[in-house]
Amino acid sequence: MTDQSIPDIEQVLSISDPGEVDRETHGRVDRLMIVVGNIAAWLFPILMIAIVSQVFLRGAGNNQAWLDDAQWWLYGFAMLTAFGYAITTNSHVRVDILHQHYSDERKARIEVFAIGWLLLPFIALMTDVLVHYGWQSIISGEGSSSPNGLHRVYLLKATLPVLFLLAGLAAWSRFKHNLSKFSDTGFGTQFLWLLPTVIFVGWRLVHYALYWIIFLTNSEINPRRITREPIFDYALLMSVGFVAVIITLGLVVRRRKGA
Repeated sequence: MTDQSIPDIEQVLSISDPGEVDRETHGRVDRLMIVVGNIAAWLFPILMIAIVSQVFLRGAGNNQAWLDDAQWWLYGFAMLTAFGYAITTNSHVRVDILHQHYSDERKARIEVFAIGWLLLPFIALMTDVLVHYGWQSIISGEGSSSPNGLHRVYLLKATLPVLFLLAGLAAWSRFKHNLSKFSDTGFGTQFLWLLPTVIFVGWRLVHYALYWIIFLTNSEINPRRITREPIFDYALLMSVGFVAVIITLGLVVRRRKGA
């Protein structure tokens, strides 16, 4: 056996480490998610130490409630980070036995539809919900339910929308990568394939913009009654109209470039 037949560590990593597979196709968002995922991966051995320590301490009659809290803090943060990492590296578990037999273009079309019409709308919705969830936890100074537990739970909950936002960036980067396999990646085409996502995001942006405009220009109004103003009934229509204009402009630009 010659030395050339023995792969070096770089060769092994290039085919076994999900973060190194197809590295030449990764963009900046992809590399960011891989770096964040590699750092967060160190939470798992720490989690194992916390679990084993708590087992021995509890067996010795010296239960530590803060270790119980630490376990789900570590697990929750690490798993949500792994969500975005799996999207970036395409290392999530697939249960569709037919997918592996499809052509590359057909796989790309399925991925684009699944990400743009199914995954990203969910991520956008959860990010919006968790911003409010985390903020309420912060302003209430939420702590542990146990007197001896880990307090400042709001620190953990405040990371939830950030982690979902990172997962959204990872999904969008993967979306563009697959879209480029069968179409251009201009903003008009992207908006068309991201239609439910961009309509929802646009709706929420219009909603928040209207809220703050009314809040800042009318000091006498009760903040809780702002969203009951009639103009909010048209926020979704405004979003649909804006998205339609963007898609139309994008398609026009695409046609002129093609001509």
